[in-house]
Amino acid sequence: MSAQNIDPATNQTRNKDKPRDVTSSKERHSVSKRLQQELRTLLMSGDPGITAFPDGDNLFSWIATLDGPKDTVYETLRYKLTLEFPSDYPYKPPIVKFTTPCWHPNVDQSGNICLDILKENWTASYDVRTILLSLQSLLGEPNNDSPLNAQAADMWSNQLEYKKVLHEKYKAAKTD
Repeated sequence: MSAQNIDPATNQTRNKDKPRDVTSSKERHSVSKRLQQELRTLLMSGDPGITAFPDGDNLFSWIATLDGPKDTVYETLRYKLTLEFPSDYPYKPPIVKFTTPCWHPNVDQSGNICLDILKENWTASYDVRTILLSLQSLLGEPNNDSPLNAQAADMWSNQLEYKKVLHEKYKAAKTD
C-alpha cells in the first residue's frame, strides 16, 4: 500500500503533509482577473484623495497615494503606500505599508499599519478601494487602544501639539 506514495521516477516517498509553494496558473489568473476588476472599480469610483495602480507590469504589487482627510490634522498631507497581494488574494489580505513616513498612532516607523481589516477582520469582500478609504478614515480617527506608535497615541488628545509635530516630521521626511 505504501507504494502509492512513491514517485516512480525517484523511488522516494512523497511527503503528503508538506505544503506546496506552487501557485497554479489558474489560481494566478483568477487573482489577476480580480485585481484588474478592482483597478477598474477604483478608477471609476472617483473617490477623492485615493489612487492606486499596479507597479509596472506586476499586477500583484501596487503603489497607492492617500490624501489626508479634510478637517483633520492630516488634511494637506499626501502619503504613498505599497500593496503586495498574496497568491491567495482575496482570501488573504494584501500587505499594505506606508512608504512615505507617517507619524500616526497606528503606524510604526517602518510603515506597518495596525488596522483590523488588514489582519483578523479581513474578508474576501474587501477590495483596494475599501482598504484605501479605511486607511484615509484611520488617519483622522486612530485606534489609540492599539497603538504602534505610543508617542503619537499619547499626544493625539492635544491636536494643536500633535499637528505641529506631525507637520515637522512630514516636512523633514520630504526633504530627506
